[in-house]
Amino acid sequence: MNRPKIILLIFTFFVAFNSFAQNDPIDKKDSTIYLNEVIVNAFQINTRQHHVPGAISVLAGEEIKTTDGNNFAHTLHSMPGIFMHSGTYATSRVVIRGVGSRTPYNTNRIKSYLNDIPITSSDGISTPEDIDLTGIGRMEVIKGPASAIYGSGLGGNINLYTPKSTNNRAEALLQYGSFKTIKAFAAGNYNSDNLNLWGNISHLNSEGFRENNRHRRSSLLSSGEWVQPDYSLEYTLMLMDLNAQIPSSIGKTLYDTDPIAAAANWKAVEGYKEYQRAIAGITLTNRFSENWNNKLSVFGRWADSYERRPFNNLDDGTSGGGLRNRLTYHSAHWDALLGLEWTKDIYRWQMDLDDKLINKNRETRDNYNIFGMVYWRPSLEWNISFGGAVNKVNYKLTDQFSENGDQSGERNFPVIFSPRLGVNYAPSQLLALYASAGHGFSMPSPEETLLPEGDINKDLKPEQGVQYELGVRLNLFDRATILEASVYRIDLTNLLVTKRLTEDIFTGINAGKTGHTGFEFMIKQRIFMFSTFPGDLNINANYTWSHNKFIDFTDNGQIFDGNKLPGIPSHIAQ
Repeated sequence: MNRPKIILLIFTFFVAFNSFAQNDPIDKKDSTIYLNEVIVNAFQINTRQHHVPGAISVLAGEEIKTTDGNNFAHTLHSMPGIFMHSGTYATSRVVIRGVGSRTPYNTNRIKSYLNDIPITSSDGISTPEDIDLTGIGRMEVIKGPASAIYGSGLGGNINLYTPKSTNNRAEALLQYGSFKTIKAFAAGNYNSDNLNLWGNISHLNSEGFRENNRHRRSSLLSSGEWVQPDYSLEYTLMLMDLNAQIPSSIGKTLYDTDPIAAAANWKAVEGYKEYQRAIAGITLTNRFSENWNNKLSVFGRWADSYERRPFNNLDDGTSGGGLRNRLTYHSAHWDALLGLEWTKDIYRWQMDLDDKLINKNRETRDNYNIFGMVYWRPSLEWNISFGGAVNKVNYKLTDQFSENGDQSGERNFPVIFSPRLGVNYAPSQLLALYASAGHGFSMPSPEETLLPEGDINKDLKPEQGVQYELGVRLNLFDRATILEASVYRIDLTNLLVTKRLTEDIFTGINAGKTGHTGFEFMIKQRIFMFSTFPGDLNINANYTWSHNKFIDFTDNGQIFDGNKLPGIPSHIAQ
């Protein structure tokens, strides 16, 4: 079948379904609220998604619930431009628009927040998959550099929000699946005139597909809000206990003959990692007048971890906290904000081999981000944003193991300024066009700044990049169909690559320049929607094409110019 016939068939399909969907017993006001009145705040100002001057993907609670609630990758893949490598429940890596693929075992180019509380550690590691999906009411993802708002995080941002309900309710769930996977959770919500409390407790246990692959996770997540005429007070609390065996990676020959096998050395020591984690935050919002508001969040975080490995054992932990403040102004034609985010963590780690201490260190990490943004609406159709941020990061290493010499030191990175400009033109409720350009950066983690000998590499630079994007949003057939499409280009310099020297020794290097070009498409289609049986049926499909390559990179005399960056699919469809 040639291309014109395919296009005609697809168009006929949607016209037929929308003719049926518009005859369902839901009035126009309800259908408008259902598909179009989506309010997002990932760009720091509460704005209808139709008027946001940039690419942002949003999943509401019902869309998140369409998965089994156990695999974060299934949820993220329902949004274009995002790919999540998932080896096990506890081994994942998120890549947004090709950024973040060169991290070995985790996500460290994406910044994550829970109810506006940073859950990304000060070394840049994000593990949003630690949060049980049953505890997420909404998810907003900014794709591409957003350092002008959130600081270090070249790939983008994942903003998570706990559910909010105006009803008193309780629910429970028990699941059983393959590989002896058992999940149980219970949640409840209490609401009065000015008080809302919500809580969720869950437990997941799975033997896994492979050898040495058992996973156990217990978590508690709770949030609440107390509202008064001139202020409101919110809290967020997350507690977690995890124990996960590590099958590690195997070669292709063994995979073809015995795909369930674990790596022999990890299986021999029954390698695993376990950790306990706590995050708590309080947010005070003051309404000074109809135009002025201030939102202050104070938070603390703690983690204790142990990992048994075939080459040595790692015992580490983190304690710290910080604050995030946003002063905002709103009028008919202007929105403006000025904000500050500061985090400070103390990270300690030690390694032992055959019950003998071989390394012990303590790190202090400080991150500062001062940001501002202005949104100007000269008319109802236009929304123009411009702003930027000033960022500063410091690391201090204290060597507490004297047998191999004192390798203490400091790394004070230079101040980085990240500007951003965006424009959105929405001539009607059916069509919106947007364009944006923004700068972003990612700092090397403290571990990446260490040379193999343990000294601090003062020549390692932050990776920086600029993104250019164009996009369109369409609401068709009385808003029963939503279409979004965007094209982008990201130019990176000093790409950070983690280079493996031995099985347990890694170091960071700058890999010159890379280019990331892509096209994203998403469609949300309401087929029918009934208030009673059979309920509602919707389609959410997306497609991403991307081309990610080295432009200028030479390592050990080998030239990689023009080569594709590994670990990034060229085509993704779901």
